[in-house]
Amino acid sequence: MAGIISVFDTTLRDGTQGEGISLSAEDKIKIAQKLDALGVHYIEGGNPGSNGKDMEFFKRARSLKLNARLTAFGSTRRKDSIAEHDTSLKSIVEAGVPAASLVGKSWDFHVHTALQTSLEENLAMIGDSIRFLKRSGIEVSFDAEHFFDGFKNNRDYALSVLRTIGEAGADWVVLCDTNGGTLPGEIHQIVSEVAGLPLNIGIHTHNDCELAVANTLSAVQAGARMVQGTINGYGERCGNANLCSIIPNLQLKLGYPCLPEGHLKQLTAVARYISEIANVHMPINQPYVGNAAFAHKGGIHVSAILKDSKTYEHIAPESVGNKRRVLVSELAGQSNLLFKAQELGISLDPENVETQEMISRIKEMEHQGYQFEGADASLELLLRQASGEVTEVFSIESFKLLVEKIGDHSIASEAIVKVKVDGETVYTAAEGNGPVNALDNALRKALIKSYPALREMHLSDYKVRVINEKDATAAKVRVLVESSNYTHSWSTVGVSENVIEASWQALLDSIRFALLGQAPVPGTAEDLQERVGIINL
Repeated sequence: MAGIISVFDTTLRDGTQGEGISLSAEDKIKIAQKLDALGVHYIEGGNPGSNGKDMEFFKRARSLKLNARLTAFGSTRRKDSIAEHDTSLKSIVEAGVPAASLVGKSWDFHVHTALQTSLEENLAMIGDSIRFLKRSGIEVSFDAEHFFDGFKNNRDYALSVLRTIGEAGADWVVLCDTNGGTLPGEIHQIVSEVAGLPLNIGIHTHNDCELAVANTLSAVQAGARMVQGTINGYGERCGNANLCSIIPNLQLKLGYPCLPEGHLKQLTAVARYISEIANVHMPINQPYVGNAAFAHKGGIHVSAILKDSKTYEHIAPESVGNKRRVLVSELAGQSNLLFKAQELGISLDPENVETQEMISRIKEMEHQGYQFEGADASLELLLRQASGEVTEVFSIESFKLLVEKIGDHSIASEAIVKVKVDGETVYTAAEGNGPVNALDNALRKALIKSYPALREMHLSDYKVRVINEKDATAAKVRVLVESSNYTHSWSTVGVSENVIEASWQALLDSIRFALLGQAPVPGTAEDLQERVGIINL
């Protein structure tokens, strides 16, 4: 097995430079704890010299007792000054961190154009800044910004920057592909040349050519021993190198240990947790940790993985904390339904007429616009009904909606539902902030006392998709409803030319799924009437 690779996470610093990402100090504390539990070696928390929020984070983080080395970011001292007077460098010391990450120029073009100083003064800025932090007992990683562009344009000067970094006593020199424009072959060639120097080499890449992960792997294979990146690839422009792909590729494919034994199984949970805290939707097809990373839809594929999962999976999903999913759609075959049923503990006989009818029914429903790959709960209800496992605990006889707008006032919605529950037919009425919410409230009003578990359920997402746009306002729509309780979430689907009817279908499935296996609270008919607040019409 190859030597251990240090994992340097910069989600809290470089990741927050991505568009639409803003983390409070409290958010950063939560994420830092998750990253530490995952087992990364360095957590770059931010730039204490740039804003009060980052300094607040570092002060609060002192009490966390992290195993990872908490790292503060900053720049080299200003030109024509001394490090002892530089506010950014002093802020790093005041942050009380064990490690610092300094950034400085390694491309002569940037020295002349961005810093507008001499090549000699840039070297002095680098050396002076590193020595100042080392005198304070801080471990220093130096980010050689634009190193690969600098090396290709002025090799001698780029190497002189590395020598200055080493002579000043930096613990790591990190080669940065800051513009994200270098190719894997170039990365490998340049890192191979640099790896002969007496330096600990790290790699920091950006994804502007969608090569950040590949470039990082190439650098490691050429001799780099630290990888920098962010969870889910967050970062400026097209993002940073995605640690959720880098870590398993290094550990599972190339044999480089990165995380402590057994910690790789936390990767999916950490990726999704950070996505929630950052309030950024995670692509379902993200490798290793995405919801569709191990999802199978084609009948031939599913038939094969039932025999041996290696037929269509490059690793076991469980090794990164993910799981296999089988999607049921118009492309489904018998194998898809059998796998899904097996997963749910439902017994389906492939030779049974009911099973064949269920396959035909699902295909027909998909043809009408239903989409079960995104509505697992609706599919499970169909399978359980086919196997005779589902007993209807309530039935709907009718509903009415009243929607009223007077003048400039907001629209008021009221729903009246006639429902049979516990053998009694009752009417309930409720208002809502829209017709669907009013229907939801009215139905719950009829059910919640008999089935108090509904108190824990809430609608967490609602999506409407027009299926055949050419029909304009008469078009058929598909409604997906996601519901949650304290332990898990589930999705249901409805389809109709009427958006209210489609929403009602999805809503009913959602409540029926929530009540699977629930027994009603016993009571008399009079109790029921009192509990649900029957109105006489």
